Amino acid sequence: MRKMTVGVVGCGNISDIYLESPQKFPFFEITSVADLDSDRAIAKAEKHGIEKVATVNGIITDPDIDIILNLTVPGAHYSICAAAIAQGKHVFVEKPLSISLEEGRALIAAAKEKNVRVGCAPDTFLGGGLQTCRQLIDQGAIGKPIGAAAFMMGHGPEAWHPDPEFFYKPGGGPLFDMGPYYLTALVNMLGPISGVSAMSRISFPTREIGIGEKKGNKIKVETPTHITGSMEFASGVIGTLAVSFDVWHSVLPRIEVYGSTGTMSVPDPNSFGGPVLIRTAENSEWEEMKIESPYTSNSRGIGLSEMAQAIAENRPHRASGDLGLHVLETMHAFITSSTTRHYCALKSTLTRPEPLPVTWP
Repeated sequence: MRKMTVGVVGCGNISDIYLESPQKFPFFEITSVADLDSDRAIAKAEKHGIEKVATVNGIITDPDIDIILNLTVPGAHYSICAAAIAQGKHVFVEKPLSISLEEGRALIAAAKEKNVRVGCAPDTFLGGGLQTCRQLIDQGAIGKPIGAAAFMMGHGPEAWHPDPEFFYKPGGGPLFDMGPYYLTALVNMLGPISGVSAMSRISFPTREIGIGEKKGNKIKVETPTHITGSMEFASGVIGTLAVSFDVWHSVLPRIEVYGSTGTMSVPDPNSFGGPVLIRTAENSEWEEMKIESPYTSNSRGIGLSEMAQAIAENRPHRASGDLGLHVLETMHAFITSSTTRHYCALKSTLTRPEPLPVTWP
């Protein structure tokens, strides 16, 4: 099959691992990059041997580009994707799909009208660790799933990120920044979420940048930074999610899934590997499961590559826009429920993505 051509918009911190990904995956090649900061785009192109540096508009309108890989900040996700879709291009966008739920829905509708694909990060659920969890749950290794708990506890990115302001604006915070990893992993293992009850708060009204040229600058916090809630899955599973940028230290697990005959300890959903641990009712110790699925190191780009292959084979892709939209609606449900103090039912649903074959190239 012909490799699909990819143009990258956005050359920030996350771009390096994506720009390295054609070395790992056979279904696409990156032919050009663009960024509002042209010097940054030039530097990335030189570092990774990319032939062409373009303007943002130039890359979106380039007839030789099949897919736009959108690595911009969340506030630009919608505008870049919408412009690319209007040009008849497929898009793969970093999480979240969009800041606005209405804009997320509009992207999926526009893509269907133009008969193009939308892919959405995270694609960590396609890694060996989380795919092993999915396989074990499907095989009944812990019986019938009953409940789940997920925790992301930290103190925010301002200590290490040189330009962290967007993390504390609407569309940021721990829910929209890190929540997609946890929610995508849960949906992949347990199926769609039907409703949410939640609470949230802003614990620190300002943050101070700790490094870089903006060190010492104050950030006004405009989005919740400590969010907790319960999720009702369509399958009947009841889950708990807690995400925070307000916690200094924690020893809570990342994710646990509770079944009728045992418990599974799920690895960090922001990673691709293990360990995957199971302890059943009969066992006195946790047992580490063998990971047979491929891609256990940092393999960002796997979702893009699988989408390119799916386009060529005319089948659904796994890190899909529909999955990204369901996760986006779930996150908005957390915010809505915490604001209204009411249960928030979701309108979207989906079929779980098919497991990735262990022989996938």
